[in-house]
Amino acid sequence: MAFDAEIRDALIEQVRRFVTEKCVPAEAEVSENDEVPQSIVDEMKNLGLFGIAVPEEYGGLQLDMETECLVAFELGQTSPAFRSVAGTNIGIGSQALVLFGTEEQKSKWLPGVASGDLIASFALTEPEAGSDAGSLTTKAIRDGDHYVFNGTKRYITNANKADIFTVMARTDPDTPGAKGVSAFVVERDTPGVSVGVPEKKMGQQGAHICDVIFDNARVPASNMIGKEGEGFKVAMSVLDKGRLHISAVATGVSKRLIREMVNYALERKQFGKPIMEHQMIQAMIADSQAETYAAECMIMDAARRRDAGEDVTLLASSTKLFATEACGRVADRAVQVFGGAGYVSDYGIERFYRDVRIFRLYEGTSQIQQIIIARELARAAKKGTL
Repeated sequence: MAFDAEIRDALIEQVRRFVTEKCVPAEAEVSENDEVPQSIVDEMKNLGLFGIAVPEEYGGLQLDMETECLVAFELGQTSPAFRSVAGTNIGIGSQALVLFGTEEQKSKWLPGVASGDLIASFALTEPEAGSDAGSLTTKAIRDGDHYVFNGTKRYITNANKADIFTVMARTDPDTPGAKGVSAFVVERDTPGVSVGVPEKKMGQQGAHICDVIFDNARVPASNMIGKEGEGFKVAMSVLDKGRLHISAVATGVSKRLIREMVNYALERKQFGKPIMEHQMIQAMIADSQAETYAAECMIMDAARRRDAGEDVTLLASSTKLFATEACGRVADRAVQVFGGAGYVSDYGIERFYRDVRIFRLYEGTSQIQQIIIARELARAAKKGTL
C-alpha cells in the first residue's frame, strides 16, 4: 500500500514515540532479564507492527518498501531486541507465504501473523548449512498426502515463541544443491517437532535463537509453499526484501549512536574544553555521519526501485553490505568517543557494540553479499546491461 505523506508521517511519528517513550527506558531491563516485557509486545501489536508487510485483506498494513524502511529506521534507534520481537513476522517468517502462498494458506495463517497472535519463524540454517543454503540436509520425504521431516535447524530466531515455521527441506535426496529443496509451513505443535533451549549469545539479549528438531514429523503436503523444488527460489525472494529491512534497522542504530556520541562529546571535558572541540573526535563523528547518510540514501533508492517493480538483488546486497559494515564502524567509534565510559555498561554503548555485530552475519554474511554483487555484475556484463 502506498501511503500518502500525511498518513506516512503520522505512522512514523507513532513509532518514534513508542521507541522513545517505551523501548529506550526499558533497554537495560531487557538486557538484564533477556526478555522483552509483555506490555511492550502488546503495544507493538496495537501499533500493527507485526503486520506491516502483510496485505490489508489479511489484517496487515501492507506498507510499501519505502515506508517499511522508514519504520525500520525508527525501530533501529533502540535495542535491536525490540525489533526482533516482530522481525520474523515482518520479514523472513511470513514473506514466503505473502509472495508464494496459496489463498488457503494465506487465509489460514496471515491474519494471526498480522495481529501478532501467531509468531512466524524462518528455518533455513543447519549445523552444516548456512551461507551454503543449497547443501542443507533436512529431509522431507513424500508419504501419501504428507511429507515426513527429519533433521535439525540451527540459530532460528524466535523459535522458542514461534507458532509456525517456514522450513526449507530437501524433498529430492537424489538431486544435489538447491534444485532438490522445497519450502513448507510447519506448525509448532506438529508431533515430532521440538525446539531447543535459547542459545547464549554475544549480544541482543531479549532476542532468542534456538535449534528446531524434526523427528519423523508428518506435515501435510498442502503445507508446501510454491512448487516442489522451488524452495531456494522462495528463500532468495524473501531475502532480497529482508536485506533492505535489516539495512534500515542497522542504519537506525547508527543514527542513535551518532546522537549519543554528539551529546556526550558536548558534555565531556578533557584538556579544559568539551571533547567535541577536539578535531580527532570531530573526525570520528563526521565519518560516522557521512557513512550513515550514504547508507540511508542507498536504502531509500533501493526501496523505491523495488516498489517500482525493479529487480533489486544487486542493490539489496550492495546496501546490506555497506549499511551493516558501516554500522559496525559507527559502533566501534562510539566506544572510542566515550572512552572508558563506552566500555562499561552504564551508558549502554558497549551493549550496542555487541548487539550490532550480528547485522553482518544474518540475512547473508558480508562475504555472501560480496559474492552476490560480483555474480550479478558478471550477469549484467554478459547481457550487455552493465
